[in-house]
Amino acid sequence: MTTENSTEKENECPAQGLLKLLSGKWKSQIFLLALDGPLRFNGLLRDLKGANKQSVAVALRELEDFGLLDKNVIKLKPLHIEYTLSEKGKSLIPVFRQLEFFSEKL
Repeated sequence: MTTENSTEKENECPAQGLLKLLSGKWKSQIFLLALDGPLRFNGLLRDLKGANKQSVAVALRELEDFGLLDKNVIKLKPLHIEYTLSEKGKSLIPVFRQLEFFSEKL
């Protein structure tokens, strides 16, 4: 690691990673909808007005990659996939609620 990279790391806000993770076109809305229970892809397309398949797929993949959503394949006919909050995602609920509370005060 160079001195420049080390300095950048020291000056970085600890919350910056989380804020980047939740930023994006549909991530916060998907997280909010996941609080109510399992999500299905087509249901998200209906619930997220103006969303397209690619942007929702990317947001779901990133939330899954970060460990906030679990992807469950339901092997009943017809085969479908549900997304639920992981334990890591559930641990962010109080943080998310505080962000909502703060934004109402603005």
